[in-house]
Amino acid sequence: MYYALTEDQRQIQDLLRRVARERVVQRADEIDRTAEYPHDMYALLKELGLFTLPFPAEYGGTGSMLSACIAIEELARVCYNTAYLLLVQWVPFGAILHGGTEEQKARLLPGLASGEMRGAFSTTEAQSGSDVSGIRTRAVKAPGGYRINGAKIWCTNSDIADFVLVAAKYEQAGKDGISLFIVERGTPGFTVGKKEDKIGARGVPSCPLFLDDVFVPEHNLVGGGFKAVMEAFNASRPLIGARGVGLAQGAIDHASAFIKERSAFGQQVCDFQGVRWMLADMAIQTEAARHLVYRAASLVDQSAPSAVLAPVAAMAKCFASDTAMKVATDAVQLFGAAGVSSEYPINRYFRDAKVLQIIEGTNQIQRNIVANSLLGRVSRSN
Repeated sequence: MYYALTEDQRQIQDLLRRVARERVVQRADEIDRTAEYPHDMYALLKELGLFTLPFPAEYGGTGSMLSACIAIEELARVCYNTAYLLLVQWVPFGAILHGGTEEQKARLLPGLASGEMRGAFSTTEAQSGSDVSGIRTRAVKAPGGYRINGAKIWCTNSDIADFVLVAAKYEQAGKDGISLFIVERGTPGFTVGKKEDKIGARGVPSCPLFLDDVFVPEHNLVGGGFKAVMEAFNASRPLIGARGVGLAQGAIDHASAFIKERSAFGQQVCDFQGVRWMLADMAIQTEAARHLVYRAASLVDQSAPSAVLAPVAAMAKCFASDTAMKVATDAVQLFGAAGVSSEYPINRYFRDAKVLQIIEGTNQIQRNIVANSLLGRVSRSN
């Protein structure tokens, strides 16, 4: 249940830290400002062979979620959007790897691994939000496959993806179940709507989806049902937490550099005890979040059962994203009036951190998961 970074993982950390400093940081502000998909950053990640990092060696990866979290953290430290490019590739990859048929794996995973193919993952609907069981998109059996009708919102990467894993209800053994369906780009009746104008995470677009009698062949049904959908979320949550750690550390980096260059009342701002304590608290909170995220990732690597992994993964996502928000808020405060100016990048960290508290299961939902592990689920009368 414990972890220690291996030499290989330290090499990954050093490599990504150098790449982030030399090739990513100079693009971060522009990606945020224009809200345009960073094709050059995608090409860089592809060049480095990072798309398979958390997956088995047979796909070119390290088989380590902890290694993946380290990579996400180092990139998010300078550019949240570049780190996001890895995540939106890894979630559909992981869902197919763990729940797909052998034919689906052979058809889709090599392309996702090389970066030649891009995927997206869609569960969220306007009326249900975090309540995945409340989705209304429905797949009805038809000759040779299924007909899907419904609508989704906030599907990240969907306007550029070659396929989207769409969660839909369907009749299974005489009652409703939920599973994922592989909906390919260009399928008749499948429409990707206008991208949202987001406050943060602006470089990787999120769009609504509309499914109007979309035919999906039988071989595009991903097995595993609702359980597989939720386990995919559990396994990916350390990655969300790693983004929070990266944001927090990046905010500390910027705030530290800024206060060292400023003087007030006859001394450097960094010499004021109140400022030093403030920065110390930011560092303490970030280090605590880092260790919680790394522990959750190590549980994934040890194939911990869901009952063990789920609460720790929820803690990691919740604490790390709350920490990112707190640290980014304090960093803006340390910048003073400059913190609300677009001339400085710190406002980007503040906006990205707010997004992270909401996506991939709100932090209220994460607290529910932790409470359920302690007290059991709340009984609901019909």
